[in-house]
Amino acid sequence: MSDQPAPDTNTVYVVDDDDGMLESTQWLLESVGLNVQAYSDGRKFLDALGDSRGGCVVLDVRMPGLGGLNVQEELQKRGIELPIIFVSGHADVPIVVRAFKSGAFDFIEKPFNEQLLLDSVQQALEAHQHSNHLQLGDERTDALITTLTRRERDVFLPMAQGYTSREIADQLGVGVKTIDLYRARVMKRLGAERLPDVTGMAITAGLLDPSNLRTES
Repeated sequence: MSDQPAPDTNTVYVVDDDDGMLESTQWLLESVGLNVQAYSDGRKFLDALGDSRGGCVVLDVRMPGLGGLNVQEELQKRGIELPIIFVSGHADVPIVVRAFKSGAFDFIEKPFNEQLLLDSVQQALEAHQHSNHLQLGDERTDALITTLTRRERDVFLPMAQGYTSREIADQLGVGVKTIDLYRARVMKRLGAERLPDVTGMAITAGLLDPSNLRTES
């Protein structure tokens, strides 16, 4: 079994104490080009996982020692939001409800249809990658905004709201040409080509409520 998961967004971590099921699931997923890390024990999986944020987990519900629901709980405590696809030959209603209430991506009963599992894994990977891209976009926006000087930031917010150079100049008590200069510097520093881009960045960073946008000059 694997000791160290690869940092790959297409990694599927399979955790099942049934060696035959574990091997067949690994073979199935690898047959479509996915990177698989297989574990027969929930604790070993958690120990090897570290703080990985990529991929998804195919997780058996009932295992000796640390069961699937306990593994899910431990991942949540660590702040690791990997999509979890539970598989179980004993999918009673309370377990299914508990799994989904705790954020499970899917719940598949054994013996499962191979295509059903493949489709679920692919959907989980795509959903997780999309979520990560959005988060990275937010982080990049925040990082760019922090590069603004104090005066550039004074201009950035009213500029994002839709105030004109004249209005900003009156607010800050400086000349219009000075504001025009700072507007150009803000655009360049943020890598924005249009004013709506600046507005979008301010909203993304949580610095501007869309309801506070100017509707007219």
